[in-house]
This record gives sequence, C-alpha cells and structure tokens, in this order.
Amino acid sequence: MLSRAAAAHAAASLRTSIRANAGARIVVATGASQIDFLDALTAASGVDWSRIEMFHLDEYVGLPIEHRASFRRYLRDRLIDKAGIGRYHLLNGESDAAEVARKVGDDLVKRPIDLAFVGIGENGHLAFNDPPADFTTDDPYIVVTLDHACRRQQVGEGWFPSIEEVPTQAISMSVRQILKSIEIIAVVPDARKAEAVKACVEEPVSPMAPASILQTHADTTLYLDYDSAALLTPSR
Repeated sequence: MLSRAAAAHAAASLRTSIRANAGARIVVATGASQIDFLDALTAASGVDWSRIEMFHLDEYVGLPIEHRASFRRYLRDRLIDKAGIGRYHLLNGESDAAEVARKVGDDLVKRPIDLAFVGIGENGHLAFNDPPADFTTDDPYIVVTLDHACRRQQVGEGWFPSIEEVPTQAISMSVRQILKSIEIIAVVPDARKAEAVKACVEEPVSPMAPASILQTHADTTLYLDYDSAALLTPSR
C-alpha cells in the first residue's frame, strides 16, 4: 500500500513536470526500502521516461559495480534499464571520489531538480549524511565517512555478509543540495526505521537526526507504513 501510494504520487508529479517543462530532472534513492516503490513506479502508466534526466543520490567509495550492494548496479537493474531512462548521471565510486563528486555536481546544479526520492536511515541519515550531518556545505556532492550504525544497517539488510566488508566512505549528495529539490518524496517503511522516524518528525531539527531537516522543506511528503509510524504520537 505504501509503495503503491508513493508511486502514484511520484508518477503524477513526473507527468505534471514533463507537461510543463518538456522534461523532468530527478534524484533517486536506493536501498532495500526503495525496491517496492521503484517496482510500482516503473509500472505506472503515462510517464515518458525518455524525457527524464536522473541523478544518483549516493554511492560507496571503492565498491565494484558488479557487487550486489553497488547502487549503480541497483539503479541500472531496477530503474534505468527497466524504464528506459536515456540520460542519467551515476557516481563511480571506483574512480577518484572527490573528482567524481565535483564532476557530477557540476552537471547537477545546471538546472533545478524537480523531484527527489529519498529514504531515512536507521540512524536518521539522509542520503549518506550520517549524524552529525553537515547542514552548511554548499557543495552538491561530498565524500563522507560512514558511521557504525549506518554500516551495520547494510549488513542487516543483507547487502554485505559482515560489517568489515562494508566500505567506510561514500559519495553523498549534500543535505543543502537535497533541500534545493522543488519536491521531495520520502519513502520509509519497516519497524527498523520507527525510532529514526520519531526523532526526525517529532523532535527539533538537528544534525544528530539528519532527515529532520526535511521539516524545513516547503514540499516534502513522507510515506510511512504502520511499522515505521508505530512510535509517533497519535494526533487528537
């Protein structure tokens, strides 16, 4: 239900942007939480994917594209090849990370991003901006060091057999760059995310709960299931 609802919303936004601007620029998240959403989105009717330009949200440094945890591989398999996106910008973590961040960032900032798809990590991270996140940098992409909780999540989701095999660094879209997106759709299922959701929704905005910054964005929609919303205070 969550994934279908989020995908219907996303498809409608994409169709609107394509009609208004003859195209759409998007940012796409990866990970276990996004699989059902992307399946539903690529099945949606009336989206002209040939008019969509896609940017990569984050990628591990040093991980081969053949690895099952590679986000480049994930996006090719689950979105690019499936939908027929012709124009996309992937982050090559096997190359010089700082140079890749600069080069893709230069392309990213040429025009506004119409729609960003994001998730929230178990530690509250937004993209790979782990706590305490940098809320001030204007660089569109940055090279970050992943904290223990973030790396443990990747093992728990089955992408790596042990934490020792999870890369310690990643290229990530910066927080301020994500907030420059005209619209943001956050898809956050699963009980494992409940504590992070509560911190990011009900507590004050803080770098210690990076996705709490979404509270400040003018057009963000957060899609939760019963499990991820379980700790939220019921409204009266």
